[in-house]
This record gives sequence, structure tokens and C-alpha cells, in this order.
Amino acid sequence: MPPHPAQCHGTTSAVGGGALRVASYNIRKAVGLDWKRDAGRVLDVINEIGADAVVLQEADKRLGDRPAALPRMLIERETDLVVVDLAQNGVSLGWHGNAVLVRRGTAVTASERITLPGLEPRGAVMVRIGQPDGRAITLVGVHLSLLRRWRRRQLETIGARFCENESARTVILGDFNEWSEDRGFEPLADRFRVVAPGKTYHASRPRAGLDRIAHGRGLTLAAAGVHESPRARVSSDHLPIWADMAAAG
Repeated sequence: MPPHPAQCHGTTSAVGGGALRVASYNIRKAVGLDWKRDAGRVLDVINEIGADAVVLQEADKRLGDRPAALPRMLIERETDLVVVDLAQNGVSLGWHGNAVLVRRGTAVTASERITLPGLEPRGAVMVRIGQPDGRAITLVGVHLSLLRRWRRRQLETIGARFCENESARTVILGDFNEWSEDRGFEPLADRFRVVAPGKTYHASRPRAGLDRIAHGRGLTLAAAGVHESPRARVSSDHLPIWADMAAAG
């Protein structure tokens, strides 16, 4: 049975003013199609997108303590972004390879690791970005299972984390690993709109929109797309996606 929806806890904030640019990028541990590990090249691609917040998948290496594929010092030196504190140790960027970068000076009012069910070890990360007037948007970064039945259960788990009011201001984005254009998203159907900005995989010849955005009804998608620069076509096997989110009506 799917989990019960979360209870609300009193927040009434919403995204205000202008659009917030968010992006998602499966960086394949910074290994490009030339099989060279090049963290600087990945950061160049991220800089090209110009997002206010970026969720990453495969941001940490797989073995041992899962050290970061993008060195923190390099992120600090080469970008205007900072790493949200989601890791369980001092060497990883995130949780199960999911990491979040936000524009320097952005107020992060909450962050959380979300354990997901599945045969493979999977997790999601949640970051709430505040604004000076108290309004906020919640981002959830995901890298879902290779198997649809587990992807559905993972989306049920994520959806149950948020009450209806909060889900209205939530954006779930990342590598959904779903090849179908209309199946596999049923757990989100009541409260989220799922969007595939375009084909993102394989970067050398994109055939599937594996990377997606799901946003609540309190938000509107002002614009979205796939970033297809020359660097992006070689720096990973996925192309990054971006979206400009604003408050609905």
C-alpha cells in the first residue's frame, strides 16, 4: 500500500516575485564520453546553464566512503555556487550520489536525506530555499531505480513526505530513469505535473527524456529546456535540463 500523505505543519509560504532557474544534471561521476574524468569541464557546463539551484546525480564515486567527483574547493573557485550540507561524511557531496548546489548567498532553510525503497541502494535529497520575505520553494533531487515497480514506490515515498499545501510549492527533478512518456508517474498524478524538457540520453545521440521535472500546482513552468552545448555533449552520458519556475497565477 502507498504511504499516507504527510500532515501539514503550518507553513503557508510560496514562491514569489521573479522566476527561479533550477537545473538537473547526471554527471556520471564527472567521466565524459571520452572516458576522461574532468570535474572542471562539468563545472563549465553548470556555469553555462546559469541556474540558481542545481541538483546533481552521480556526484560521488561509488566505492568506499564515496568521495566527491567534484572537489568542493574547485566548486568554490570556479562557480558562484555552494554545496548544500547533505553528506554523511566529510568526503562526499551528497546522499547516494544526489547533491544540491545553490547560488552563493541563497538562504537554505531546511535540508533532508530521504531514504527510498528498492533493490538497489537509492535515496533522494530535499532542500528548502527561503527568500528574504519569508517565502520559499522546496527542491527534491532524485535518481530513481532502473525498475519501474520500484520507481513507483520511490515516488510514492517522496510524495508522502509532503502535505498538499507544501507539495504545491515543491519541484522534484532529476534522473527518473523512465523511458516511457506516459507511464510510471502515477504516484505524482494528483498533485504534480511531470514534464520532460526534451531528450537527454544518450548525450551522443539523445533518444529518451530520462531527466524530468515534476512541479506542484502552486508553481508554473515559465520555460524549460535541455542544455546542449558542445561541452555538455561530451562531459557526461546525460545532457542537463533546466527550468524557470515561478509562482502560479
